[in-house]
Amino acid sequence: MSFWLLFAVFSSVLLLPQPAFGITRHYTLDIKMQNVTRLCHTKSLVSVNGQFPGPKLIAREGDQLLIKVVNHVPNNISIHWHGIRQLRSGWADGPAYITQCPIQTGQSYVYNYTIVGQRGTLWYHAHISWLRATVYGPLIILPKHGVPYPFPKPHKEVPMVFGEWFNADTEAIIRQATQTGGGPNVSDAYTINGLPGPLYNCSAKDTFRLRVKPGKTYLLRLINAALNDELFFSIANHTVTVVEADAIYVKPFETDTILIAPGQTTNLLLKTKASYPNASFLMTARPYVTGQGTFDNSTVAGILEYEQPKHVKTSIKNLHLFTPVLPALNDTNFATKFSNKLRSLNSKKYPANVPLKVDRKFFFTVGLGTNPCNHKNNQTCQGPTNTTMFAASISNISFTMPTKALLQSHYSGLSNGVYSPNFPWTPIVPFNYTGTPPNNTMVSTGTNVMVLPYNTSVELVMQDTSILGAESHPLHLHGFNFFVVGQGFGNFDENKDPKNFNLVDPIERNTVGVPSGGWAAIRFLADNPGVWFMHCHLEVHTSWGLRMAWLVLDGDKPHQKLLPPPADLPKC
Repeated sequence: MSFWLLFAVFSSVLLLPQPAFGITRHYTLDIKMQNVTRLCHTKSLVSVNGQFPGPKLIAREGDQLLIKVVNHVPNNISIHWHGIRQLRSGWADGPAYITQCPIQTGQSYVYNYTIVGQRGTLWYHAHISWLRATVYGPLIILPKHGVPYPFPKPHKEVPMVFGEWFNADTEAIIRQATQTGGGPNVSDAYTINGLPGPLYNCSAKDTFRLRVKPGKTYLLRLINAALNDELFFSIANHTVTVVEADAIYVKPFETDTILIAPGQTTNLLLKTKASYPNASFLMTARPYVTGQGTFDNSTVAGILEYEQPKHVKTSIKNLHLFTPVLPALNDTNFATKFSNKLRSLNSKKYPANVPLKVDRKFFFTVGLGTNPCNHKNNQTCQGPTNTTMFAASISNISFTMPTKALLQSHYSGLSNGVYSPNFPWTPIVPFNYTGTPPNNTMVSTGTNVMVLPYNTSVELVMQDTSILGAESHPLHLHGFNFFVVGQGFGNFDENKDPKNFNLVDPIERNTVGVPSGGWAAIRFLADNPGVWFMHCHLEVHTSWGLRMAWLVLDGDKPHQKLLPPPADLPKC
């Protein structure tokens, strides 16, 4: 073959569409103790690589991630990659005793997964006890090379992670609450990227500052990593455009305030003022409160600062500082309107593939209840009465955490005595869920899972209950995105409410707020074999048992089966 013929063949190959393979990215996360000072209070906390919050991890759609987590602390640890689908790689999902036994002191585990068909803002956090109070960080998934955002390219991208700061040890807080049966002590401050800001005592120096240039567009990647609080957020004298929720592009809309629940992420476009405003602007967040219990009634603030032109001599300290006006703490009207604005982009490139045919319909209740005190020790409790402890449940079953990981038990065929595959499709005892609560507030307990054949299309209605008071619950489903096809207040009406379901462009996400005294309906396709946790992302409710698991069986074809467990999978 002549040189020119070879050259022609080689050139034609180059012109063919090249596959957009991802790369393999290696990270090491050292879980170790670190002294951190906030609010003039120094404590030793569990950190990631000595940082609080943990470092930002970056990948692209299609990349394989190999993340070695090394445990240098006395606590057991596990890490969840919140929102990652984990297609066939459930061993890397992370919730302790669900998909893995925790990583013990001095041990390590490599989380190995590939990002398939996802891009946007997600995050990672500890998934055992209350360690996610300090063990968390952003997980940013960029689009494939050459694939633009479906909105104007930003000048800069900035992660903003909301958290909570506790002066006390959070493990001691939940341990005491579990022993007494009462509500746990609340946080001492909220934080933005670990910093409480100038509205707290002794915190002016610990303030997140966003420095911007006039006439530019910034992409703010918001993450709510707070343990127990939904948050309102606003920037004084600025509107923002919502463009993404839970790593799913949405139809853009402008707003001056957003609501974000624990577990959720929201991407905002901030277009700065055309010229230097000769002022600075507070960015504040405070809780949206629906429950009866105590809460941290404080406000975290960061400062939006414009880069000064060289001819301006005014000191930053002397600039006027504008403050935003946030909704009232219990403004359910705003929360509802904001949620209703969120719609999937549903474009040709990013379609909303809502399951239109439903194979199985489920109706679960979510809410609080009680357990009896431990009378063996003549215990008096600090729950609703001195003979009861706070509990929480799904369909009146408060989930008991197993001592062996559910996924390992399922895969090995040794599930007998570990879990029961008989979670009820509907509540065993129906009642007026949002009306006068029943006299009996006791919940049952068990380790129950819902078994689904591979590729089952599911519709699930989650109904809040008024037992011990109605309350909003941000429910997170591992292993799947789902479509929120409907929401409403009062009791769900199976004859009337489905007629108003949005099956065209409903929001697709991984964490949904079930409205206080209301319901949310979701649909998803069970196309991911494994065991998948579903729980309230208010950590106190998860600790009290508002959690369950779905077991999705293998399909018939090789690509529909769970991959084998890795050799270094931690043992219980």
